Formats: sequence, structure tokens, C-alpha cells
Amino acid sequence: MSPTSTGPLPDPLPLFPLQTVLFPGAILGLKIFETRYLDLVSECLRNGQPFGVICLRQGAEAGRGKLPVELEEVGVLAHIDEVDAEQPGILHLRCLGGQRFRLAGAATQRDSGLWQARCELIEADPARLPGPAVQHTVDALAEAIRKLQSQDKTPFAPPYRLDDAGWVANRWCELLPVSLAAKQKLMALDDPVIRLSLVDGFLRDKKVIVT
Repeated sequence: MSPTSTGPLPDPLPLFPLQTVLFPGAILGLKIFETRYLDLVSECLRNGQPFGVICLRQGAEAGRGKLPVELEEVGVLAHIDEVDAEQPGILHLRCLGGQRFRLAGAATQRDSGLWQARCELIEADPARLPGPAVQHTVDALAEAIRKLQSQDKTPFAPPYRLDDAGWVANRWCELLPVSLAAKQKLMALDDPVIRLSLVDGFLRDKKVIVT
């Protein structure tokens, strides 16, 4: 079974609000030391289930900021791939982004402070070939992967699906120096071809792609 295979969602789904946008297929590294999130990881490992990563629209990750916490409506499941417990009370996680989900009700907090909500899965991007108009953007990503591999770096989880518009768009979205709000909108787009087209336009505007 794939590490990002998804069965029935936990109801409610435990949530990990972050000031980041996780994309399907992305690698996410986390350092866990708060008791509530150590409990979350233990629960997920025990049940073989993912947790939800959702971007903070407002407020602090720990919920102790001056502004109240507001969460985006669409997040991505995080499947725990590796766990390193080299220090007592601290876990280093490597997670893989899975399927997107949408909040189906208001997020609430348990007595422990852990966020949770009823959620509905969003269908995965349909497999769509990148069109000829964005081929230079596909080629640029392939070249970036080759350069990183030559430096013994693996920023993306294989397999590298350069023939999949959604996969190419998501990997570029991870790299783009744009706001969290912009990344959130790109991640939540239903059409992977439109997502890749928007990425292509940004890269051309910034002269990353010149044709």
C-alpha cells in the first residue's frame, strides 16, 4: 500500500495548523515537542492514520498570539513516513502530503488544545498531460531536479511525474516566492492545468522562463 493511501478519514480529523501550505506529494519535515502534538503523532502511529495540515489565515501556531486563530478551509493530509526520536520528548517527522480535504464544520479544540474538525476529502487531481505551451516550465523543473540530485539533494519525493500537470504545478508551487495566501489559492484550485498555467505565467513574468 502507498504511504499516502487514504482510507476513511478519522471523524473528527486531528489538525496541525501551520504557517505553511502543504501540497499533495510534498515532503514536510516537522519537529514535535509540544505535548498535544506528541499525543497527535502517537495516536496517528497507533491507528495508522494521517493528520491534517492546514494553513493559518490568522493567529499563531501555538494559539497564544494576540489575534484569534483562523484556519483556511482547505488543507492536505500528512502521512507520517519517518520518525526520529533521538532526543527525549522531541520527535523529528518526515511526512508526505496526501489528498486534499475541506473543512465540513467549524474547527474546535480538545481540552488538550489539539485542533480537530469534521472534514471531507477532495478528489485527487485528474491525470492531465502538460500542454506544449508550458513545456519550457516542465523542462525547467526537470533541470532543477537534475542539478539538485547532482548535489545529493532530494527536495521532492519520487516518482518524478513530469508528465503530470498537477505534479509539476505542485512542485513549482513549493518553490515559488509568493505569499501564503497565493499558495493556498493555487493548492485549492480544482483544475491542475489552470494551476500549471498560472505558475507558467508567474515564471515568465519573473523571467525565470524566457522563450
